[in-house]
Amino acid sequence: MALPASPARPFGAVLTAMITPMTEAGAVDLDAAVRLATWLVEQGNDGLVLNGTTGESPATHAPEKAELVRAVVDAVGDRAHVVAGACSNDTEHAVRMGEQAAAAGADGLLVVTPYYSRPTQEGLYRHVASVADAADLPVMLYDVPGRTALRIAPETYDRLAAHEKVVASKDATGDVAAVAELTQRTGLAWYCGDDSLYLAMLAQGACGVVGVATHALSSRYAALTAAWDAGDHAEALRIQRAALPVTHAFNGAGAQAVMAKAAMQALGVVPSRAMRLPNVPASDAETASVHDALVAAGVLDPERTLQASR
Repeated sequence: MALPASPARPFGAVLTAMITPMTEAGAVDLDAAVRLATWLVEQGNDGLVLNGTTGESPATHAPEKAELVRAVVDAVGDRAHVVAGACSNDTEHAVRMGEQAAAAGADGLLVVTPYYSRPTQEGLYRHVASVADAADLPVMLYDVPGRTALRIAPETYDRLAAHEKVVASKDATGDVAAVAELTQRTGLAWYCGDDSLYLAMLAQGACGVVGVATHALSSRYAALTAAWDAGDHAEALRIQRAALPVTHAFNGAGAQAVMAKAAMQALGVVPSRAMRLPNVPASDAETASVHDALVAAGVLDPERTLQASR
């Protein structure tokens, strides 16, 4: 990886938790994934997260995950940090995913708290440490209790931050007020995991975003970050507010991967909004709502929408 990394932003500032494009027959579409990844980088991403929840990681298999990482790394080169999900509630499985992602050329790993089994904080710590020990890559923690029913305790953050490979956290807890304390006590780089809270988390000490609405708004989030860095907080707020139609459309129903695929098809970046069960593709009504949000935000020309629907 030739991109300059810093302790403040080890994986860049604007990352998209990228969908995994699929054909109508349900196969992973690597050609479409490469086009999407390249387009996202051109739109302002300096990082991409592959094989996360938005990438339908529970429904893709190990060889597919590795092939996706390899194809995207080859396509974007040193223009973006590629972070690969090593996300499982089976520690040995997560370790293998981390090793395979490293072999495929990933620049870092995303490790989620173990879901469903709800281990103790000791078990959570050992799970992450096992993955971090196995692959020679920097690790971004992923704290998302709404999906895992398990939150990383402050004391566990302290222990994980002491691990030389753990350098960042993706925070999808919704607890904005905790960011100021946790960034100070751990020294970790803090990434907002909720599109609508990005500006609020920047104000509390976050350094960047791992977004879903960034599929359609990468340039806006890059501009927001630049405005914040320059001290132009009024402009950053204006951009955050202008993004609301899209962030609501992507996240309102909790089906982020579904809506992101519908948006990318509407924008002509991927050919299909096909999903693997248990997710199902966006309905015509859901797709229409995404179209409307993209138009309202000035991302999609309404004339192009009409032409695409004929």
